[in-house]
Amino acid sequence: MPLVKANGLDIAFDSFGPQDGEAILLVAGLGVQRIRWAEPFCAALAGQGFRVIRFDNRDAGGSTHLGQHTPPDLGALVAALMAGRRPDVPYTLADMAADAMGLLDALAIPRAHVVGQSMGGMIAQIMASEHPGRVLSLTSIMSGTGNPALPQAAPDVLAMMMRPAPDPARDEAGFLAHSLAFARRIAGPAHPVDEGAHGRLVLEEARRAHDPGGTGRQLAAMAVAGDRRARLATIAVPALVIHGACDPLIPPACGADTAASIPGAEFLLVDGMGHHVPASLHRVVVEAIVRVAKSAGRDQATCH
Repeated sequence: MPLVKANGLDIAFDSFGPQDGEAILLVAGLGVQRIRWAEPFCAALAGQGFRVIRFDNRDAGGSTHLGQHTPPDLGALVAALMAGRRPDVPYTLADMAADAMGLLDALAIPRAHVVGQSMGGMIAQIMASEHPGRVLSLTSIMSGTGNPALPQAAPDVLAMMMRPAPDPARDEAGFLAHSLAFARRIAGPAHPVDEGAHGRLVLEEARRAHDPGGTGRQLAAMAVAGDRRARLATIAVPALVIHGACDPLIPPACGADTAASIPGAEFLLVDGMGHHVPASLHRVVVEAIVRVAKSAGRDQATCH
């Protein structure tokens, strides 16, 4: 597992495809690891000539865990936000975006296509708006803008997400059952979760690093992120927004709002998809990412 120093942290990453290809940086979601970007998915992108990089966010997988910071009390966090106060948190999504930029610096990559899913989509949006010269194109998958007027997660989904999982070291069966129940609930009706593959994936993540406190700190960063629409309006690179029509965690209106907030963005609403990109949709998603990345190349050629 390669490690580099980025933004003062150790960041674990993998790279696929030609080292001299245009880079595609894949940004993972809340509490999950880089292996959620499945190897066949990465290989399909690399097969189009791109250098594909997936990495663990801070507080996940093989990257630095900030255990010296006690995870914020989420109830107190929500109460502070509802009272109009911005609570102190260990770090922000902007800090996580700086980690990703630091990874590109460490790998001597001046510019990259950035693809993020869920929380990773929010980080990717910040990268594209705050570091415009470094991002060639943006793909935001099953994410949102932070617009407070948008629909929230289904209450039962939110309750499931907030319920602590059993410790896999003490109760592996309970941990698996908890994870599979949530995965089933957020998967779309047309693309149910592959329970065997999902079980192997979450046990591999637990073997690499099981850190509920890290997930809590990431969740706190999301909670204070605020409304990004004004920032998104400044993005001038080709942008693609992909969202499941049946997403119960981040409803499809959030994806539509993201696309509407970015000038010229393409919105791809996928029938039957939930908050999950299953193997059955890899081809659709890969083709869309490649299309927007190649359009960025055409735009550059036109400008020179």
